[in-house]
Amino acid sequence: MIRIKNIKELAALAGVSTGTVSRALANSTLISKQTRDRIQALAAEHDFRPNVMARNLRIQRTGAVGVVIPLGHEAGQNVSDPFFMTILAHLADALSARSYDMLLSRIVPVDDAWLDRFVDSGRVDGVIVIGQSNQTANLDRIAARYRPMAVWGGHMDGQVHCSVGTDNRRGGYIATRHLLERGSRRLAFFGDPDAPEIGQRLEGCRKAMAEAGLAGGPAILPAHLIAEAAHPEIAAFLGSTAERPDGIVAASDVIAMSALRALSEQGLSAPDDVRVIGFDDLPLCQQTVPQLSSIRQDIARGARELVDMLFRRIAGEETARVIMEPELVVRMSS
Repeated sequence: MIRIKNIKELAALAGVSTGTVSRALANSTLISKQTRDRIQALAAEHDFRPNVMARNLRIQRTGAVGVVIPLGHEAGQNVSDPFFMTILAHLADALSARSYDMLLSRIVPVDDAWLDRFVDSGRVDGVIVIGQSNQTANLDRIAARYRPMAVWGGHMDGQVHCSVGTDNRRGGYIATRHLLERGSRRLAFFGDPDAPEIGQRLEGCRKAMAEAGLAGGPAILPAHLIAEAAHPEIAAFLGSTAERPDGIVAASDVIAMSALRALSEQGLSAPDDVRVIGFDDLPLCQQTVPQLSSIRQDIARGARELVDMLFRRIAGEETARVIMEPELVVRMSS
């Protein structure tokens, strides 16, 4: 059997031009199905696989999308975090469906040029950023000059970068209103409001409490997003607070799970002593004891929206932000 080494040799064997071979292997409808099928069959018979890197160089594409997780406010957080693992799985599926590879990078910013270095590296055709962290100014600065970028996060007035995310204020509001409707009055908010999404959730919590006549707002514990750090912080807070909260609005499911553990260790239970609600509605919520109430973000849809937005921007389109509606999921913890 003749070993085909390149498109030129396959074209000679098929009796067509190299352009026709390229289109046939790309399954282009610009040539007839009969010709496509014949060339693809010849390629399979001679075990020919086109050089993807050479093709991408020719069309000035890398065939890869960068997915960046900036950890400016939470440097110890790992990619193995349940939220990251959930959204990355959906992103990988959406990119694979477009025959694109995913280049994942976890970055702890040490200067303001970290994103410049990434987008200017030439390694990717576009960038998806998971979380704004404390880097909104950098994201806006890059978005002003670099079109193919989409960001998971909250939307803020005057924002330049294009984002996909949940209505965090609404989520914090309905989480708090749920606890108030169940009878909680001494509420605590667990989460660091320096991160934009968490800050917006706190705003929603305060609004619901103000409407209920609780103008003082919640007690605030800027708990870490990492379970190993959040648990001792929450345990210390619950052990030292003169007036223990009877309701906890957690900025993430991981924080809420740490709260459930700390309550149990102190001989308290949810919802009998303290009602607890998280944010994200990760699959793990159904595995806790008791099962965790949460505010659901449609992470699967969010991942699809991010990929769609990015490819539209790669093609030169203008895109609008996407703000998804949160959903209250009530389980045993509240």
